[in-house]
Amino acid sequence: MAKLTIEDLKKIKEKVHIDTALREGGARVKVTVHMGTCGIASGAREVLDALMNVIAEDGVSDVAVTTSGCMGLCSREPLVTVEVIGKEPIKYEYMNPNKMRQVFKRHIIKGEIQTPFVLAKGAEIVK
Repeated sequence: MAKLTIEDLKKIKEKVHIDTALREGGARVKVTVHMGTCGIASGAREVLDALMNVIAEDGVSDVAVTTSGCMGLCSREPLVTVEVIGKEPIKYEYMNPNKMRQVFKRHIIKGEIQTPFVLAKGAEIVK
């Protein structure tokens, strides 16, 4: 096994920093992929993988990626919620890897909500 150089260690540190920045605060956008058993069975893991890949490919570091359990809308899975600071949350339904890449490129990067995939706009309010 080859020895690691200082340059190798710097590259590893940079990659880890980028990967963890997606999960920590200070982000402009938070994307939640709903990963209950129904979501995973419907393809949520592939949607999450596509999101993480496009973020890495584009070198974006101001997007926080999280997961959550079931939203209770199993028939609409896979579900993804996009929360841009200062804007109402958007819930996307029936997501797949291609739709996730489109939502990333157009909604998250350009600010264009992808209406054909939208289930709901806004947050739930309990009174």
